[in-house]
Amino acid sequence: MQRHQFLKALAAAAMCLCASGAALAQVYPAKPIRLIVPFPAGGATDLFARTLSQKMGERLGTTLVVDNKPGAGGAIGSDLAAKAVPDGYTLLLGTTSTHAIGPVISKVPYDTARDFTPIAHVGDAPSIMLVPNSSPAKTVREWVDYAKKNPGKLNYASSGNGTIVQLTAELFKAQAGLFVTHIPYKGTALAMPDLMSGKVDVLFDSLPTGMPFVRDGRLRALGVTSLKRSPLAPDLPAVAETLPGFESNTWFGLYGPKGLPADMVARVNKAANEALADPQLREKLSSLGIEPTQSAPEQLAKLAAADTAKWKQIIIERKITNE
Repeated sequence: MQRHQFLKALAAAAMCLCASGAALAQVYPAKPIRLIVPFPAGGATDLFARTLSQKMGERLGTTLVVDNKPGAGGAIGSDLAAKAVPDGYTLLLGTTSTHAIGPVISKVPYDTARDFTPIAHVGDAPSIMLVPNSSPAKTVREWVDYAKKNPGKLNYASSGNGTIVQLTAELFKAQAGLFVTHIPYKGTALAMPDLMSGKVDVLFDSLPTGMPFVRDGRLRALGVTSLKRSPLAPDLPAVAETLPGFESNTWFGLYGPKGLPADMVARVNKAANEALADPQLREKLSSLGIEPTQSAPEQLAKLAAADTAKWKQIIIERKITNE
């Protein structure tokens, strides 16, 4: 009899715990959510995070507080997110650099596949192929032909060793079969004077920073690096129209720490997708040079894995380092 009463009491306690857990899940989020941005304030990732977080917060019924934690190419902030408690109150806006390139080219204190919970692929930022106005090439095909006729005589600028700018150019060289010399700069802004003067022959710059030079007539754009023509620059052909399959995007993805409960993943994913469907948000992101996307968590996981494999191959084949 006593054992029977004990089992009943145990069952009742378990039911209370389940009900309590369900109640906690239903009220999530009950406080502000920290959104770690692993890059400095004012950059593209930071502006994207602040734009997206406002609309997401409206749908989640709370505030998303952007917390900039720059350093080590995004590894410092990413590591903080990876080691956070998986309670839904710490998220990360990861990028191609933090989840596809950085872990390949540098030693990082986290495993992107093991230590994070993918939530949503939220945006892409393509680049554009820029050449001086003095360049004889008016199209991607003409530039490829020009480079093949002048092996070793042409050069390309980048924002530094191991950056997406360099990797994009190396991917272009690999697919086109070109010999073009790399000239690294400390940021693409420092390369612009040399590009405009013709000292540099080509640069794959981000669309928002490169397009003003094109609109002002200071540089010529030959193509965009998205797989298809971008709605952000509809008059520009995709480089892939000349080099089939060529694609290089800086993508953005929402992540949580490993072990984030499925119901919280679903809640944040829904809020992100609904926010990204908002016309005002889409217009704002377009002005930043970002194409908003909507996805399921597994789509982000597949994107990161595919991009990691692609850039790893280029990094190894081309012996690229970040030094």
